[in-house]
Amino acid sequence: MALQVQCSTIPEMFQKVSQKYLNEIRPVLMYKQTGIYKSISYKELYNSVRSFANGLISMGISNSDKVGIISENRPEWFVSDMATVSIGAIDVPIYPTLTPKQIEFILNDAGISVVIVSNQTQLNKILKIIADVKNLKTIIVMNETFESTFSNTIQFNKIIELGNEFEKTNSDKLDNLISHVKPEDLITIIYTSGTTGNPKGVMLTHNNLMANITATAKEISIDDTDRTVSFLPLCHIFERMGGYYTVFGCGSTIAYAESVETVRDNLLEVNPTIMTAVPRFFEKVQSRLLKQVDSGSPLKKKIFYWAMEVGKEFLSASKTGKVSGGLSFKHKIANALVYKKLKHRMGGKLKFFISGGAALPKPLGEFFASIGITIIEGYGLTETSPVLTLNRLNDYNFGTVGKPLPDVQIKIADDGEILAKGPNLMKGYYNNIAATNEVIDSDGWFHTGDIGMFDENKNLVITDRKKHLFVSSGGKNIAPQIVENKIIQSKYIDQILLIGDKKMFCSALIVPEFENLKDFAKNENINFLTHQELIKDEKIVSLFSNEIDRFQKDLANFERVRRFRLLADPFTIENNELTPTQKVKRKVVEEKYSQLIEEMYKVG
Repeated sequence: MALQVQCSTIPEMFQKVSQKYLNEIRPVLMYKQTGIYKSISYKELYNSVRSFANGLISMGISNSDKVGIISENRPEWFVSDMATVSIGAIDVPIYPTLTPKQIEFILNDAGISVVIVSNQTQLNKILKIIADVKNLKTIIVMNETFESTFSNTIQFNKIIELGNEFEKTNSDKLDNLISHVKPEDLITIIYTSGTTGNPKGVMLTHNNLMANITATAKEISIDDTDRTVSFLPLCHIFERMGGYYTVFGCGSTIAYAESVETVRDNLLEVNPTIMTAVPRFFEKVQSRLLKQVDSGSPLKKKIFYWAMEVGKEFLSASKTGKVSGGLSFKHKIANALVYKKLKHRMGGKLKFFISGGAALPKPLGEFFASIGITIIEGYGLTETSPVLTLNRLNDYNFGTVGKPLPDVQIKIADDGEILAKGPNLMKGYYNNIAATNEVIDSDGWFHTGDIGMFDENKNLVITDRKKHLFVSSGGKNIAPQIVENKIIQSKYIDQILLIGDKKMFCSALIVPEFENLKDFAKNENINFLTHQELIKDEKIVSLFSNEIDRFQKDLANFERVRRFRLLADPFTIENNELTPTQKVKRKVVEEKYSQLIEEMYKVG
């Protein structure tokens, strides 16, 4: 498939797509309010964006200004972003999970003059730091009610009203600004969540994003009959490019999830056909599903695992084009008894998922494919807008991130690092020439920081982050991601962090899957009041020792976990232990649990 319109900038795409569907009743956006999903038509969205853009112009916002957006996913995020970039200004999306101090750095580094926040919580963060933010002149609040000590705090709808008034005497102003937005112009600065030091502002142009959107839309079948549920943060490039710009450009409907916790319910309400997600989402779905199966009757368990085996066999045979009549018949039975019911839990109309943000463990992809749900994994970084490689529906290989997009070049450096080139490569890091020169060499190759290789089918395989590779005290190279992805297959393990750099052996910090663990404890008559009590029980420690051994038996001796510690609390974004895409911040966690780690390496 391809984009519905020909365009070279994001505002041009918005104008043309909106005009194409302007008189359709079909919603472009859906959002939850007072317990039900409500729809926004193309005409309503088009008018809101134009009014808000005119409102920004009336306030003196110009194409040299930076506008911050701190909000959860909601229609106003779309309006704020599209209005800002339509007048040629540069938006700076900021994670709503960040602390006031982290926000302060971004506001100052980018020189933001206007910040748009979603609610009182986000407004309070700005009010705490406003005395130390030199360029900030205006705060706009999406919610209707708020309290502010800053005089120039304006409600979102007031900007729309200002825009409507402004347009009465300046009807050509906005269209003139849109026509002057050029492909090479900066559209956004996205601050990457570094594990150490201050984040770096990735500068992306309209051309960077349009090149990636256009190439991706040609490789994945999306059109105006599709519908998606958006729950990954829009301030992250993966959701912004994939779950927002690309699906909008293809004429699809976007429904915003209420929150990460409600996604399961929202799937049943929206009935999406496509969806972007991260591996953590699939791990949770799998864990919940297997728990339900294991708590069912012996007959139901037997049918489920039989269907899983049939699915694996059918998947393998389909790739070679040799599906026997008997296997085809068994697959139809399995579909009626198992697959169809599981698909219904995800809305019943899902064609495929697109996974990004972190590596998808191969067994996880195979598990979902076996029950008839395809996960297409891609690979990229904020600096590459983001997609570099992609599995295709007719050409996918779990354990790989697929082949490069047609306009992207990939090569492997002598030390195994993945290098990339293409029209989607960032302009550089904002206010940071030294950091830019560190990652883009004199020949224009971007050094991704990931280690990888091409398999025999020319699919890219990611081994790990270059900076995460361990070298044991015995001189052995260890890729922690490979080990972690093996062990996390246990239904009793929710999160894991491998330790082993410059150590004599590998150890691990493990967060149990407490729902499953409590079931085990109940069956074993283990009494406990808290998670802390539970993880200290000898039977529990023995269970994890056996689980680790079971899942790491195929690993080399030097890769195997010899000691571990169980943690009572999960790694979270709020505690700064996870990035917004749910990747563990190794250095932060290692520092927090340094005493536990020391204990594991004591002699004895």
